[in-house]
Amino acid sequence: MTIKKHNMSRRRFVKAASAGTALAATGVLGFPHIAKSAGPVKIGVIHPVTSFLQLHGTQFRFGALAAIEDINAAGGIKSLGGAKLEAVLGDAQSKAEVGAQEVEKANAAGVSAIVGAFASGISLATTQAAAKHGIPHIVDVGVNDKIVGRGLENTFRFGPGFGVITKSGVQHLIDINKAAGSPAKTVAIVHENTTPFGGFMAGLMKKGLEPAGFEVVGILPHPTPNKDFRNIALKLKELDPDVVIPSHYYNEGVLFLRTLQRQRVVPRSIYSVLGGASSQYSVVNEFNEAAQYVMDCNHWVDPRSAGAKALRKKTEAAGKSFSFEVFTAYTAMQFVADAIERAGSPDRGKIIEAMASSTWNGHFMPYGPTKMVNGQNQGAQPMVMQVQGKEIEVIAPASHKTKDAIFPRPA
Repeated sequence: MTIKKHNMSRRRFVKAASAGTALAATGVLGFPHIAKSAGPVKIGVIHPVTSFLQLHGTQFRFGALAAIEDINAAGGIKSLGGAKLEAVLGDAQSKAEVGAQEVEKANAAGVSAIVGAFASGISLATTQAAAKHGIPHIVDVGVNDKIVGRGLENTFRFGPGFGVITKSGVQHLIDINKAAGSPAKTVAIVHENTTPFGGFMAGLMKKGLEPAGFEVVGILPHPTPNKDFRNIALKLKELDPDVVIPSHYYNEGVLFLRTLQRQRVVPRSIYSVLGGASSQYSVVNEFNEAAQYVMDCNHWVDPRSAGAKALRKKTEAAGKSFSFEVFTAYTAMQFVADAIERAGSPDRGKIIEAMASSTWNGHFMPYGPTKMVNGQNQGAQPMVMQVQGKEIEVIAPASHKTKDAIFPRPA
């Protein structure tokens, strides 16, 4: 896909997007004008809810819809006379090109903003498609830093990207190892290589770990979806690394951990980075022995937050697993609602301006007040979790930890 960079300033973009009817009549930009109204404000909710990413996508959709439900129950958008948010649902079908098509449908439906679309490849496509129509697009996860690095003035990411996550992941692993007396010397990286996510993450981890004195003894890629990890398990048994670092999606994450258990491959530590299954309560509950002591540098809530605890209760009452998909989509929708509230309008250009200037602090992520620079929230940071017993504990950073790390895992 060819990415076209917009070379206008944010101020010029907002001014153009807000011009609405006049520009549409002359055909300069073709951004549809959305008049101020107390009627429902439509929000596109686009995720991969079918095909190989469906488990993630359905969790994201639940989180976004749960936020809409709570926002509407609390009085809706008060600056618009209590206008309710209304979801326009889209299924990216785990394909970037389908995600872009869903944006076109959302535009035709008159959405004021879009929340989505999880996978980096899909988010690269949906944000580009939304830019053509001046639709503000808040990315709930999509960690590829190109998403916010292309000069698309409509695109915002509330959570951290590849660069921040890998830098934090490397440093926290170094610190955890040092606190334990530096028992780990060698690492092996296992990553998916079908999407832009896995291979890029592996490269960044290798680049960060080697200068810190770790020897990367193997980098083992696999496709997504993948039905068999036995060969990788045998290779890991041969390499015998001190730390195994996996990066893949949920289905592969579960199968990988269960394969290691079945093949009796017991690394001294598993330290995943953006592990699709490593910090998921569904895995902790169903495959507790396989998940025990696994660490994961990933998106997570502030464990002290009453709001996070309330969302966990709501999620589990609905028969869902409280996971990063749920709370990142939930907070992304809250961010959209706050921007609409401050804009006092469903107009796309005004919402973009409100997002760009946001200082929103009503969330339960460990980020502090929102500060967007070129579409990226500067306070966003990952946490490091570890499965300990039946719970997922925060073990780093120290400011948010609930338990000390168990490292290496007990024999």
